[in-house]
Amino acid sequence: MSLTSVYFVRHAESDISVLDDNMRPLTAKGRKDCALVTDFLKDKGIDVVLSSPYKRSVDTVAGFADSAGLQVELIEDFRERKVGDWVEDFKGYSRKQWEDFSFKQPEGENLFEVQARNIAALEEVLIKYKDKFIAVGTHGTALSTIVNHYDNTYNHEDFWAMAGLMPWMVKMDFDGNRCVCIEKIDLFEI
Repeated sequence: MSLTSVYFVRHAESDISVLDDNMRPLTAKGRKDCALVTDFLKDKGIDVVLSSPYKRSVDTVAGFADSAGLQVELIEDFRERKVGDWVEDFKGYSRKQWEDFSFKQPEGENLFEVQARNIAALEEVLIKYKDKFIAVGTHGTALSTIVNHYDNTYNHEDFWAMAGLMPWMVKMDFDGNRCVCIEKIDLFEI
């Protein structure tokens, strides 16, 4: 059986004082922690590097891509959830979304929409890069909805447990478009 392996890389720590979701940069700590991503992926035989178009995700995988002589291909639909209006109580907001996947702010996205968009993008990637090793720069909520799609026991508590882990990684192996293995990787504990 040949498999397609996808290493989803949640971005490193970003500067939350920058409210522009598209352009939010990494903090100094985040830029330093990108080395964890490069070190982990360097011997994994990565064939292609993809990313959400958001700066923090691209910057998290760019160092690895450069070191491997690969380009970062941007996939618009791997972007993070659009929250809508600024949320002061993010933990409460995220709990509401996980309890009701159709809940959203005005001008925002619900988790059903985020999950559908990310899964559709992933399914295209699995066809285009069948039997390859792929790294994908992504985001906490986007990645969590992907994991939840293949493991419906993954919930708000799991999401919140990884909320402070930046960068964070999940390796998923696929036989065609069927997920056969999910491995969560804490880069700070390797």
